[in-house]
Amino acid sequence: MEPDRIDAVLSALADPIRRRIVERLGKGEATVSDLSTPFDVSGPAISRHLGVLERAGLISRERHGTWRTCRLRPEAVDELGAWLGGLLPVWDRRFDSLEAVLAARRTPAPVGGPSTAPPTTSTSSASSASSASSAFTVDPQEQS
Repeated sequence: MEPDRIDAVLSALADPIRRRIVERLGKGEATVSDLSTPFDVSGPAISRHLGVLERAGLISRERHGTWRTCRLRPEAVDELGAWLGGLLPVWDRRFDSLEAVLAARRTPAPVGGPSTAPPTTSTSSASSASSASSAFTVDPQEQS
């Protein structure tokens, strides 16, 4: 898919009304009147939205007497899906790298190694030991 075409398609789909029109046309062709019914916008505004979608190559419009019908161009949607699918391996590698970095940060320090716990300010070792053990006590009801 050409960069200019991608820009036009993504720009057309940036508007929520146009996305809903594309979703509706995914179910089958519809008249302009049918498409405008769920929206609180004027007929000319719907026509402008349809023009943007048509210029982006997402829909086609035909005149049948006094009726204008619109239909989704599935090949345009397929092209966009293929372009987006080409980005998946790149993002998968990036997320795998991020996951490895985060996992390395979560790895606990070896036993006997330097502690990363903050120093305690309490002078009573008995009170700090009991508060430390209560901080790690698990309520049996919370385990389920």
